[in-house]
Amino acid sequence: MNEVNACGLNCPMPVRMTKKALAGLQPGEMLQVTTTDYDSLRDLIAFCEVSGDTMVSQETVGDEFVHVIRKN
Repeated sequence: MNEVNACGLNCPMPVRMTKKALAGLQPGEMLQVTTTDYDSLRDLIAFCEVSGDTMVSQETVGDEFVHVIRKN
């Protein structure tokens, strides 16, 4: 699985990094994005709705948020 570490970064950087990483993936590939910005929980869902990609899961692990997105 491809990974992006956006810990310590605030909006809009986690979304920008996610968009760039997804652009390099083939349909069906997965991307794990780790963030510490609470707003990323809603921002990445909204991004997926616009981009057409699928938010597979979001999980809170300590003070980090782990998002798994499937490229469509």
